[in-house]
Amino acid sequence: MRRAVGFPALCLLLSLHAAGCLAKNNDHFLAIRQKKSGKPAFIYHHSQDIEKSLDIAPQKIHKHNYHSSSEAQIGRHHQIVNSAFPKPAYDPSLNLLAMAGQDLEVENRPVPAANVIVVTLQMDINRLNITLLRIFRQGVAAALGLLPQQVHINRLIEKKNSVELFVSPINRKAGFSDALPSEEVLRSLNINVLHQSLSQFGITDVSPEKNVLQGQHEADKIWSKEGFYAVVIFLSIFVIIVTCLMILYRLKEKFQLSLRQDKEKNQEIHLSPIVLQPAHSEDKTANSMVQPEQAPKVLSVVVDPQGRYTPEIKATTSVCPSPFKMKPIGLQERRGSNVSLTLDMSSLGNVEPFVAIPTPREKVAMEYLQSASRILTRSQLRDVVASSHLLQSEFMEIPMNFVDPKEIDIPRHGTKNRYKTILPNPLSRVCLRPKNVTDSLSTYINANYIRGYSGKEKAFIATQGPMINTVNDFWQMVWQEDSPVIVMITKLKEKNEKCVLYWPEKRGIYGKVEVLVISVNECDNYTVRNLVLKQGSHTQRVKHYWYTSWPDHKTPDSAQPLLQLMLDVEEDRLASAGRGPVVVHCSAGIGRTGCFIATSIGCRQLREEGVVDALSIVCQLRVDRGGMVQTSQQYEFVHHALCLYESRLSAETVQ
Repeated sequence: MRRAVGFPALCLLLSLHAAGCLAKNNDHFLAIRQKKSGKPAFIYHHSQDIEKSLDIAPQKIHKHNYHSSSEAQIGRHHQIVNSAFPKPAYDPSLNLLAMAGQDLEVENRPVPAANVIVVTLQMDINRLNITLLRIFRQGVAAALGLLPQQVHINRLIEKKNSVELFVSPINRKAGFSDALPSEEVLRSLNINVLHQSLSQFGITDVSPEKNVLQGQHEADKIWSKEGFYAVVIFLSIFVIIVTCLMILYRLKEKFQLSLRQDKEKNQEIHLSPIVLQPAHSEDKTANSMVQPEQAPKVLSVVVDPQGRYTPEIKATTSVCPSPFKMKPIGLQERRGSNVSLTLDMSSLGNVEPFVAIPTPREKVAMEYLQSASRILTRSQLRDVVASSHLLQSEFMEIPMNFVDPKEIDIPRHGTKNRYKTILPNPLSRVCLRPKNVTDSLSTYINANYIRGYSGKEKAFIATQGPMINTVNDFWQMVWQEDSPVIVMITKLKEKNEKCVLYWPEKRGIYGKVEVLVISVNECDNYTVRNLVLKQGSHTQRVKHYWYTSWPDHKTPDSAQPLLQLMLDVEEDRLASAGRGPVVVHCSAGIGRTGCFIATSIGCRQLREEGVVDALSIVCQLRVDRGGMVQTSQQYEFVHHALCLYESRLSAETVQ
């Protein structure tokens, strides 16, 4: 009987003891077990089952008949063995037991960064309640081999979706002053246990706080120190480079200025007193240092047959050196003009008066153009073509003879010039018949008569490419001069406009001149149009050659096309004996136009005399129109064309 009573009492005591450990005093049993085994006693090994049980609705709890929250009822329904091992899935008792402990709070203490551990989760931290935080703490404690009381959740970081925690020593109150270093704690972390126990949280990273903030701190350090130094060094280098460039620019400017000053000094004409020898002449006017009649005798131009032409200044009345020191350099500086020698000052009207006496430089330039010569035989022509540097040196000695705008006494004549610096020489300028006596502008056209072989007057007319406001003037000039041939050596547009389309497709009226296109013949390198000009009851036949094979900004590679054009034009000129000059134009009327006319005259001289004087031909052209044969490359091209024509003549002679 006593045994029957004692056995139920013993069972009752054991049940009450088990209930107490499951409800509130389970930490005591865990501590005893940890001391005996040396390993942490982890209760919830299958946290997925726990999460499912935590999410069970209240209705499902009622189905399992758990209507009371008392610890005694919980103890009577569960055996003591179940308190130390994972609960089965969807067991509502786990949720209730977890909530039965002390409240778990986020501590939010100012823990040093060296003692803080940050655990990044995939689960949204806003879903973490006290129960889940307790499970999280127990899982972390199990992975570290510590008691849950040693793991403290400090705060939740929503921005990084992470949990900040720290670990305190055992049997001490939680405090940031005695928290364990994070690096020491992480060395004892078991990653496998952590992921197995807290797989439902989706842990992605566990790191100390100082590593999390290291990138930001380093960035701040770079900007505050290394970055600042880098910016200072970069700006210093930039300032040094800019300073060096400015210094080099200033040195370059000074060097160029000194060169210009040297050139100006060399180009100046220095007059020095001439010591005159006692004269035995009875002329009383010999006391004057400058004699008006002596000017032509003071200077003489000596032409070197080898191709170098240096003006030699001789003093006729003194044994001292020449008072003139001159080196013709440049293009505009070497310009000479004979306009002021013959202009009638009374006919200028109310305009700025010109200097009647030419300057010594102009006199030297004009004498050079009128006297320079180098006659070449056929063999010498072939030799000189092979020496381009000699031709370039020879070309640079030829004065350009450009015209100053003040030398043209026609108001508003600039409106009819394509280029403001390229003007017709007044003495050889083509004058149109005026529309009325008072309209002097109607007589102006940028064109000059050019002498031909043996100085034949008005053999050619060199003019600029017609502009939109000078087309009528152009056709009036062709009609007035009875020109049989027009030669056009330019495209309508080469980068910029070079010439307007001044002829019609079939029929057009330009002022008083009607132009009819009779036929068009396309050749290899140029186009030939047969035109008929009408004015009233009179008609004129004109042949128009449009040469389009001249390349932009350079000379042709071969002189053959231009030479063939010249021969065709020469044939038409001879067939139109007794008519007016051949009109030749490009864009400015001096470069390609000068090449064509110089080649025509040179070929005629080779055919008639067997020799050629290209230097004299170009000088004659520049007397009539300044700047003819504009570049040294064009000057060489003229010699190549003459050499090619000479080889044709030699072949015809052999045949």
